[in-house]
Amino acid sequence: MSHQDQHPAPNKLDVVVVGAGFAGLYQLHRLRGQGFDVRIIEAGDGVGGTWYWNRYPGARCDVRSVDYSYSFSPELEAEWEWSEKYAAQPEILRYLEHVADRFDLRRDIDLGIRLTAATFDETSGRWMIETDQGGRYDAQFLIMATGNLSSSRIPDIPGLDDFHGARLHTAQWPKEGIDLTGRRVGVIGTGSSGVQVIPELAAQADHVTVFQRTPAFALPANNRPLTGEEKRQAHERAEWRRNAARNSSFGIDLPAPQYKALEVDDAERRATYESYWDDGAATALMLSYRDLLYDREANETVAEFLRDKIKTIVDDPETARALTPHGFPFGAKRACVGTNYPAIYNEPHVDLVDVGADPIDRFTATGLRTESGTEHPLDAIVFATGFDAMTGALTSVDIRGREGVLLRDKWSVGPHNFLGVSTSGFPNMFIVTGPGSPSVLSNVVVSIEQHVDWITRCLTFLRDHRIATIDASAGSEADWVRQVNEAAARTLYPEGNSWYLGANVPGKPRVFMPYVRGLNHYSRICDEIAERGYDGFVLAPRPEGAASTKASSKKPA
Repeated sequence: MSHQDQHPAPNKLDVVVVGAGFAGLYQLHRLRGQGFDVRIIEAGDGVGGTWYWNRYPGARCDVRSVDYSYSFSPELEAEWEWSEKYAAQPEILRYLEHVADRFDLRRDIDLGIRLTAATFDETSGRWMIETDQGGRYDAQFLIMATGNLSSSRIPDIPGLDDFHGARLHTAQWPKEGIDLTGRRVGVIGTGSSGVQVIPELAAQADHVTVFQRTPAFALPANNRPLTGEEKRQAHERAEWRRNAARNSSFGIDLPAPQYKALEVDDAERRATYESYWDDGAATALMLSYRDLLYDREANETVAEFLRDKIKTIVDDPETARALTPHGFPFGAKRACVGTNYPAIYNEPHVDLVDVGADPIDRFTATGLRTESGTEHPLDAIVFATGFDAMTGALTSVDIRGREGVLLRDKWSVGPHNFLGVSTSGFPNMFIVTGPGSPSVLSNVVVSIEQHVDWITRCLTFLRDHRIATIDASAGSEADWVRQVNEAAARTLYPEGNSWYLGANVPGKPRVFMPYVRGLNHYSRICDEIAERGYDGFVLAPRPEGAASTKASSKKPA
């Protein structure tokens, strides 16, 4: 397909997958193995998804490397050896590039091509897909593997175009890197990306000024190289560990908590919290007692433990107070894992500006001014301001279902869907780890494998039973949205003004998007629906005599 040809004939396929990260690569592998004619379109010039784009200094996963990886291939697991407890971006990207090469996936990936529009043709029952390069695709199925944290955003601050310095976003970091040695660098945002990047910038910049709206609960990663014995055990226990993760709530093989926080005395509770602090395990800390995500009084015990840590780490009392989270439970906003944070504020060339007390007014040619009139001279600004999470990569595209309904219009009051995988009125479109699924409240690689396996099983069923279209019913969608909302309301999650709720995007509806009852519970529901012939979906058979998909004549590889 020529990029110069403005009106090429559409590439006719069984499936188009959008995105070549963890989800897209595995989806391509699974569908190709079932004989489907499938192609990925990917905006980046390389595979990797999140780990292709997020190249900022300090970027690394906050799930143990041995768990933040695929489980579908014992051979892949046996041959790949992680170097660190928490792998950094370059190593994760090398891993995904290795996967693409090992399973010969690149021949079915179109790189440097961004999806701009997708329209469901009700006459043919197929998706008509357009890209920014003028290429077109005609597919029976459209699978959005675009990720939960892929649509980066920069806040609307007056005067940004007046600023003469370098402008960077953690999720759009230049591939060649950038040397900030000797420069005065401003950082806006202290979520996960900010917590990771700020100490790294402080190691090279002449001065770093951090503009913080809301302080984060942050644990030390205590990252280190894996020992030979740890690597050996990871390989030997791989099958057990993976099964335990799939049958857990968060997709990680953690022991189930035996007690509630308020059932033990202060000394025992503190010893428990200290052990997780030393291990740098934020998710494990949240699960150390059964009631931390449900009981505000119980949650306050761990929140106060973390607040005390800040007081002991940060020398200046005023800075320590500004860095101390209040007003929301631990876990209601994503807990961060970093290195040398918040201790970096003890360095004389690192300043903290509390923009909750003194909001940002505007950029100037030479820096940033707050409402008090204070000028902060800067040579570069780094936006660690996150994403239009979970929905942004979907609503930013012109996706139209039945009767031309635009997805962003349908979701203008919240991302209504069924199982987080399908939205009514958009037949034959699937979403990998979409809103309404455990997604970001789990080890997302485990959730991805569960979703991809379920979607592959579904598409194989449809082909084998000569089904032309599958669409979530309006009733099942409404019931699922109710279940997701009711489950969230029983927890402390909605008490945080977080991106889980869309609170970081002006005008975005405030709806708690992830499914909180756990990956294990969610997986059982999905399996039961499949076993009942996709109960809750409307299936339309292919008319007699109609042409079949290419895949129907192929045997699985």
